[in-house]
Amino acid sequence: MAKRVYEVWKGSNKFILGGRLIFGPDAKSLLVTLLLIIAPVVIFCVFVAWHLRHEFSSYNAGYAILVVAIVFTIYVLVLLFLTSARDPGIIPRNAHPPEEEFRYDPSVSIDVGGRQVAANAGGRQTPSLQFPRTKEVIVNGIPVRVKYCDTCMLYRPPRCSHCSICNNCVERFDHHCPWVGQCIGQCNYRYFFLFVSSATLLCIYVFSLSALYIKILMDDYHGTVWKAMKESPASVILMAYCFISLWFVGGLTGFHLYLIGTNQTTYENFRYRADNRINVYNRGCLNNFFEVFCTELKPSRNNFRAFVEEELQRPPPLPTAREIESDELGGDPRSKVEDDLDIGEDLLKISQRRNIEEIDEDIRSRGSNGPPHNTSEVDSALGSDHRAPTIRSDARHSSWGRRSGSWEIAPEVIGNTNVTEGRGHVTSKDVVQ
Repeated sequence: MAKRVYEVWKGSNKFILGGRLIFGPDAKSLLVTLLLIIAPVVIFCVFVAWHLRHEFSSYNAGYAILVVAIVFTIYVLVLLFLTSARDPGIIPRNAHPPEEEFRYDPSVSIDVGGRQVAANAGGRQTPSLQFPRTKEVIVNGIPVRVKYCDTCMLYRPPRCSHCSICNNCVERFDHHCPWVGQCIGQCNYRYFFLFVSSATLLCIYVFSLSALYIKILMDDYHGTVWKAMKESPASVILMAYCFISLWFVGGLTGFHLYLIGTNQTTYENFRYRADNRINVYNRGCLNNFFEVFCTELKPSRNNFRAFVEEELQRPPPLPTAREIESDELGGDPRSKVEDDLDIGEDLLKISQRRNIEEIDEDIRSRGSNGPPHNTSEVDSALGSDHRAPTIRSDARHSSWGRRSGSWEIAPEVIGNTNVTEGRGHVTSKDVVQ
């Protein structure tokens, strides 16, 4: 049975409802965020807003305070859901590197036997496949360098970055927010800013009405602020909680207002702040705000519920430097090893025959002048001469395993042959003497 895209997804995302909702790998942090939002609002509605309804009963404003708190909280939770449960702008990764970007580089050096040797050494061209790590694209008339992503096997578009937590390349990557458990990118940045700014307004709303309730208690009991705080400790807790939260969500809202006005992302601001680069994306403050809030959101590039298509037959891969050099020399590398061994055996046989002939001539020349010799000694000498090349033939070497692909006779073979031949002369002379 064919699988769907979300079932074979290579990123670290988590999917629910059959791939309809996508979360980051740290989606459990959403539970903490929900608790930090819902719990204070429940306390506010029970211990503050419910008592305030009597203070504004003439205009039914008391119930309005309770309804606004509930509706506004639901609005904040919806924005949180839209930020966390949707595709932030993930760029689909390629199954293979873009082969049209490969190029031959004849000047590259290759490793041969632990040494760096030029690829075109010996007058033979052995080009190596190279892959450019960066490219330049034009953005608003200014060249911008984009990098190649080894994980996704693609050139990242401008303002795109690879999130190490989600393991995806995200378009217009801003940051990965652990509080929403999702990357913030082109497709959910608007909802993220609305969520943060709305949470700021909710904190201000709860803080203001809690302070108002303390003021009303002071007027009713004609006491000090300490007596009022004792009457409603929940209001004091809510005021302290909202005051601390405002430093975070309020500061984050102000920071992102600055980023939107200058058309930057959090990633760009922190990484390129010290480089004094020209911001090629800045179109003016009003146009920048219009771009974020008034333009149509691009649809997701991924259909997570689609069935995985079978991979098309790829063209044959480009030849590597080793294969090219092997083809130029002709034949299969394994056959060349066999040729090396055959040549080594021929050299040893020639050396053996020459040693035997020299021993025979030496015996004949000395036999006419000196006493006869023991035939067994001569046979033992010849036997030792026969055995020496045989033993040395086991020490043959070849160039199998060299990266350069050249198959030459190892110099140890010729060296061993000469040593054997020399030993044959010494043995024969000892026997004759």
